[in-house]
Amino acid sequence: MKKSIAILTVGMLAAGASAAIAQDKVDNELNEATQIMHELTGPQSSEGIPDAVLKDAKCVAVIPKMIKGGFVVGAQHGDGVATCRLGDGHWSPPAPFQLSGASFGAQIGGEEQGYVMMVMDNNGLQALHSGHFKVGAGVDAAAGPVGREASGSAGWKASILSYSRAKGAYIGATLQGAELNQDHGKTKELYGHEVPFTAILDGDAHTDEPAAVEFVHTINRAVETANR
Repeated sequence: MKKSIAILTVGMLAAGASAAIAQDKVDNELNEATQIMHELTGPQSSEGIPDAVLKDAKCVAVIPKMIKGGFVVGAQHGDGVATCRLGDGHWSPPAPFQLSGASFGAQIGGEEQGYVMMVMDNNGLQALHSGHFKVGAGVDAAAGPVGREASGSAGWKASILSYSRAKGAYIGATLQGAELNQDHGKTKELYGHEVPFTAILDGDAHTDEPAAVEFVHTINRAVETANR
C-alpha cells in the first residue's frame, strides 16, 4: 500500500513538473515574441515595420526562432504565436502555431533567428484562421518594406508581408513554401483545453497568462501609435 502511494505521489510530482516545463516554454515563446515586436515597433525602431503596414494589418504572427534541421538540407522549423484584429479594434488572444518548410528568405550571416508575418488581406486572414495553410498555395508572401516611414505599397498584392531578424538586424524576407499548423499542445497549455484556432483569433477564448496579456498589449499599443 505504502509503495503504491509512493509511486502515485512520484507520478503526480512528475506530471506537475512536466506541466510547469511546458508552461515555461509557452511563456518564453510569448516573451520572445513580445520583445521582437518591441524592437520592430517601439519608438526607437526607425528601421522597423512601417506605420502604414501596422495600420492595415489584419493579423500579426511572430516566430521568435527558426531552427534549421540537419536531416533535410535547408529545412527549418519554428514555433510562433498569432493574433488578429477584432471588430472593436483590439486584438485577439495569442494562438500558438508551428511553421515548417524549406529554407526561405534572405539570410544575414547565414543565420535566421526569427520571423514576423503581417497578414494584410482577407485571403491571408481566412487562411490563418483555418489553422493550416501553405504559403504560396493561394496565399502569397512578399518581403515587407523596412522603415517606420516607409510605404507598404511595395508588397500590396501579397497577402502576407514578412520580415526576418538576424544578429539584431531586420530585413524583408519571403516565406514561400512554409507550412503553418496550429500547435495543439501549446494551445492546451495556454488555455487549459483544446480550442479551435479560429475561435482564438475571433476572440472567443480567454487567458490571464501575463506573458500572453503583454504580447497582445504590445500589438495594441503599436497599432494605436501608428494610427496617431
